[in-house]
Amino acid sequence: MPRATPLDTVAASPNREGFDPMIDFYALTSPNVQKIFIMLEETGLPYQEIHVDVWKGDQYNPDFLKINPNNKIPAIVDRDGPGGKPCTVFESGAILMYLADKSGRFLPKDTAKRYDVIQWLMIQLTGVGPMFGQLTHFKNFAPPGSDYAVARYQSEVKRLYAVLEQRLGQVPYLGGDEYSIADMATFPWTRNHDAQGVKWEDNPNLARWFNAIAARPAVVKAYALAKEINPSPPPVPDEAARKILFGQTAETVKAR
Repeated sequence: MPRATPLDTVAASPNREGFDPMIDFYALTSPNVQKIFIMLEETGLPYQEIHVDVWKGDQYNPDFLKINPNNKIPAIVDRDGPGGKPCTVFESGAILMYLADKSGRFLPKDTAKRYDVIQWLMIQLTGVGPMFGQLTHFKNFAPPGSDYAVARYQSEVKRLYAVLEQRLGQVPYLGGDEYSIADMATFPWTRNHDAQGVKWEDNPNLARWFNAIAARPAVVKAYALAKEINPSPPPVPDEAARKILFGQTAETVKAR
């Protein structure tokens, strides 16, 4: 079974020394984690980050498994949850919706507008994230002989970019007229568009949207924090890290 290591708690930002964090944010720096960095900085909710180094197996720490039995980051524990009681939330989309409801921001109250945002959030959660992630896996981590998988996911990634480009030709943001959690969820996955075979010069609507989000002060701060936490993530995992990241099976879950 992958080894578990102690979790390292650090303040989210050096200018918050002495503050009382409301939210414990279990994280490293993957795109799914970046979404939550952005949302927390956009809302200004006080938080502290707790490092979960998935390259070393921190996600199998028994304390972390109590928070997320699926051993994935991100996850949060809101110490001031509904009714003033602690509330644990895992899965990035669920966290974004929870924080939107808590802060009253970035998810409309109007039902029709709310579902405009939610449906584009779901496209990220069920399409963009999984497909972009699989392309990255088969291009960078899979053994030789994965040409079909690379071609399959490359085609689907380009198709999804075309869907986003078309949508952004109709509205300023994915959820409609206003910046929302749908944009926060999707933006981190598009930062490597060149490596994914997509050029902004061929996608002017995506380029306009991307540049507008990248310039937001909260987004700039979120990525500065992420860089401090993990300045040089391993480009290719060694065999030990590969086993930790990709070696979990039903048997390892049952053996906990």
